[in-house]
Amino acid sequence: MSIFEQIVEATVSGDEERCVALARQVLDSGTDPLQAIEQGYTKGMTIVGEKFSRMEYYLPELIRCADAMKAAMDVLKPHLGKNQDSNIQGSVVIGTIQGDLHDLGKNIVKTMLLAAGLTVHDLGCDVQVRSYIDKAEELDADVIAASAILTTTMAYMPDLVNLLGDMKLRDRFKVMVGGAPVTPEYAGEAGADGYGENAADAVEMAKALVKSKKGGN
Repeated sequence: MSIFEQIVEATVSGDEERCVALARQVLDSGTDPLQAIEQGYTKGMTIVGEKFSRMEYYLPELIRCADAMKAAMDVLKPHLGKNQDSNIQGSVVIGTIQGDLHDLGKNIVKTMLLAAGLTVHDLGCDVQVRSYIDKAEELDADVIAASAILTTTMAYMPDLVNLLGDMKLRDRFKVMVGGAPVTPEYAGEAGADGYGENAADAVEMAKALVKSKKGGN
């Protein structure tokens, strides 16, 4: 069994001690930490999320697995800079939109954005639409990323885009959205610039949006 397969297994079982030990093994063996995140921990959490959606896992299992992954991330994060894409330099303001307290998917995306070399400002959960914009203005961010897990809260996504327009700031920031109930069609209807079906897609979209913004497109 490869180290990535072992990481997936440990993550799915929520074994924090093993997840941390494997993270250290990744570093000791010279394995790319970013690969370990993408092919190990993220893949494991994707399986956990699927089990949760099928009600094979419940909230306690979900939290245990997320905590195990976070502990491993703490080991790997200081070493991610060695694998950053030097061609990508940009910043993202990210958060789960107002009324929504779910942050597992958002946290995975945040970690992978950091691994890709982007600067990330995490506003947490239940983020008011205006708060995204205020923080993006303050930091002169490139991308605003909004996540939603509830169909009721994703309705605030068009409000974010519309408020940017009302404030004459729509051209200043790229907006990307994601989350379980969000579809590419909905993202388009909401006026977003991009959509990520999963964490890996979200990172690629964020990188593309940053490049587009830097290029003046």
